[in-house]
Amino acid sequence: MRDAFIATLTEHARKNPRIALITGDLGFGVLTKYAEELPGQYVNAGVAEQNMTAIAAGMALSGWQTYTYSIANFTTLRCLEQIRNDVCYHDADVTVVSVGGGFSYGQLGMSHFATEDLAILRAIPNIRVVAPSEEWETQDLAAELAATPGPAYLRLDKGRGGIARREGEVARLGKARLVREGSDVTLVSIGAILKECIGAAAELEKSGISTRILSISSLKPFDEQSVLDAARETGGIITVEEHSVIGGLGGTVAETLLENGAQPGFFRRVGLKDQYPTVVGDQDYLRKAYGMDAASIAAIARAAL
Repeated sequence: MRDAFIATLTEHARKNPRIALITGDLGFGVLTKYAEELPGQYVNAGVAEQNMTAIAAGMALSGWQTYTYSIANFTTLRCLEQIRNDVCYHDADVTVVSVGGGFSYGQLGMSHFATEDLAILRAIPNIRVVAPSEEWETQDLAAELAATPGPAYLRLDKGRGGIARREGEVARLGKARLVREGSDVTLVSIGAILKECIGAAAELEKSGISTRILSISSLKPFDEQSVLDAARETGGIITVEEHSVIGGLGGTVAETLLENGAQPGFFRRVGLKDQYPTVVGDQDYLRKAYGMDAASIAAIARAAL
């Protein structure tokens, strides 16, 4: 996903000399071509992510369109005050780009996990919160963000959901993607953990369970109607996120259902419980360890049904 983002950003930056990419001493190799081609639109702020965000805000308020870039927890939690006070309060044209959402950097331990970012940034006014599941979605959404001024958070995963673009399909802010139709249960996922939902649906199909899958790439703005339709048309809803179950996708879906008077047959949240993840391993290993893999999702669906 990061390569798809950089390719899209480079294309736009060639056309717009006021676009600038600011990195927190990360991305060597990935960003080399961009930096060599557009040196006047590239800044390495060093291992000083709070300064990186403040620089981006100042440049944006001076007419630039800026992007900050680092590992997910460093661009967000370390810089939260700067995002809140400098960027969002002033409605500055800054896109916070994170690589390694969820357990992408699983071998590096809890300090490099991004499992609270969606909930925290969602609570800040003015900012759009985006987490694509595919490379092609990343391209579409990055292009739309570039054309829409204002604060944004773009969360990129190491993996991918695994569903290619269908003919005529375009990813849009505030629009969910119907990946699979079904009637017994709806799996609502965000980001590349969509892969596990697809595996769970295939497993459930063996038992005659019809599974709808909704992929959410835009948490804010949010496609309420797709979720409401799922609540009324299928037996129940399970949200799936490589993130805390508190305040992220699960919270957004629950709020949407209650505020609109939609009552699904059942509602479950799959994600990290109220705990610090202490296990170390690759992304697939950690999903299994914390009950977010296809088998775990399928078991939760069977029990709920």
